[in-house]
Order: sequence, then structure tokens, then C-alpha cells
Amino acid sequence: MSLKDWFAQRKENTQAEKQLDAEGMNRVADEQYAKLWHQCFSCNTNLPKKDLEDNLDVCPVCGYHNRIGAYQRIAQLTDTFVEWDAGMTATDPLLFTDTEPYVKRIADAQRKSKLNDAVITGLGAINEQPIALAVMDFAYMGGSMGSVVGEKITRAIEQAIALNVPVCVVTASGGARMQEGMFSLMQMVKTSAALARLHDAGLLYLTLLTEPTFGGVTASYGTLGDIIIAEEGARIGFAGRRVIEQTIHQKLPADFQTAGYLQKYGQVDRVLKRSEIKTEMGLLLRLHNTSSGKLAHSQAYQQLGLTVPDTVLQAEIALHKQPALAHNH
Repeated sequence: MSLKDWFAQRKENTQAEKQLDAEGMNRVADEQYAKLWHQCFSCNTNLPKKDLEDNLDVCPVCGYHNRIGAYQRIAQLTDTFVEWDAGMTATDPLLFTDTEPYVKRIADAQRKSKLNDAVITGLGAINEQPIALAVMDFAYMGGSMGSVVGEKITRAIEQAIALNVPVCVVTASGGARMQEGMFSLMQMVKTSAALARLHDAGLLYLTLLTEPTFGGVTASYGTLGDIIIAEEGARIGFAGRRVIEQTIHQKLPADFQTAGYLQKYGQVDRVLKRSEIKTEMGLLLRLHNTSSGKLAHSQAYQQLGLTVPDTVLQAEIALHKQPALAHNH
């Protein structure tokens, strides 16, 4: 529905709305308003949602980067994408209960976010260059890292090694998932060990840190990237600002734990606007693939429905012939 049609419909419904009680009238108006308009969290400007979406969910007035979901991020970054391990869901190994059972929290999170867990993994292509992706979604229990998150990221890294493709993890998380206790903390070790194998294979690992990235995610795969990119405006740290201030009894700088602050002290390599990220990542992939001589296996292109480059086919044919040549000698 266009804005013109919306205002026309509002005019036609004026008489009907007057017959509603005050509470009902306000409710209808608020619901209709929320469908079409968004108030910027930073500058309070009311923006048509369509305009905001067309601008990658970045406020055109102040440049504030709104949080976006995993599938939206994937659509912005990739030309094509094939998901891996889509059906994997969390269990409750500790039979954990705080104010409510963990199994209920899982069900509620799945219903509200429409996700099975806090990360989406798969194989994507950026400018026709295959890359394994793991994209976290803060909408599912604050993007917390549980067993499913660690397992899916580890499997994605292992698949990347098998396909000879780089890896990118996009973080958005409050840290480890307390309801899984030690099982959650062990994901830091597991993912780090998988990344060590990726490094040994000579494959590129990129991390994109988005708003917010904290806790065990920052302390593990979030900051192990060969190149660490932070999205503009992202807050990144381990403990929260208030906890640190209460511990050291000092006031922290206003820009503490922001992407710009971390770049200033060498903890991230690049701070990019959302509109710049895909172009920059495509360039990094091309530079790595060219300089390292690493070629993705033909299966990677086939999974994505892309034409396998001649250079890849020729390299695989040559590799296939090598054992036969050695045997003949």
C-alpha cells in the first residue's frame, strides 16, 4: 500500500473510527502507523519504513544503523545463498529453570523470531566468489551463544575447509547462553579449534562485528579474524560498560566500546558503513584468492548454481592426473 492510498483509506475510515471507544481508536491508529512509519532511535525522526528499507535500514538523516535480522543481512551481503543445518534446534541438557523453564524460553524465542536458533549458516557468493557464512541474529534470545550456535559455526568452518572457501562470521550477541552453562562456554573452545584448522588450511577468515557484540562471542570467534571489520556505530566489548565502571570506580569515555574507539586502539581493522561492506568484502576475497592461489572447489559453485570457472576446472583436472603420472614414472 502506498502512502497516498494509506491516507485515502484513513480519510474514508474517519467516521467509523469515531464510533470506537477511545482505547480502541488509539489502538487501531497505532497499529496502522507502525506498519508504515519508523521512529529513528538516534534522532527521533519519523521515517517511512519503505524509505528506511531502501537505505539498508540506515537512517538517512543521522546515519544511525538499525539492527537487522540474519536473513536480511545475508540478502544485503550475498548474490546467492544456500543454507546449511537449517533444522538444528536447542535441547535442555541441564533441565534449567530460572524464572521459567529453558524449554519455554526456546519455544518463545522461536515463535517471536521465527528462527530455530541464533545463527544462520550456509554457503554464499559475494561477486560470484564463494564464501561460507555464519550470521547471528540478536532477535533470538539476544543472539546468545549456545550449543547450536557453536555447532553450526563449527560445521560451517569444516565445510569451508572441505570446499576450500573463506569464512565470514557476522556477530550480534550478548555473549554465552547462561541456560546451557558449561555447554555454552565450551563453544568458545570448539569454534576456536575449528578456526585453527581453517588457518592451517591457509583459508581467509573475516569477522564482521555488528551492534551489539559482547561476552563469550567477543572473547572467541568474534575477534579471531584475519581481518576484523566493524559496522559503523556497533558497540563491541566483553563486559558491559556499567559493570566495568562499578568495578574500577572510574567514568569511562563517552565513545568507549564503540567501533571507532576499538579501531583507534588497533582492535579492529576497518569500520565501515553498511553500504560499503559488501564491496569491501568482495575486494578482500578477490585479493586473497589472487595472492594465495586458493581456488574454491567446483562443488562450491555447483551448490550455489553458479558456472564453475575454467581455472577451477583446469586445476581440478590437473590435480586428478597427478597420482596417475607419479605411478607411471
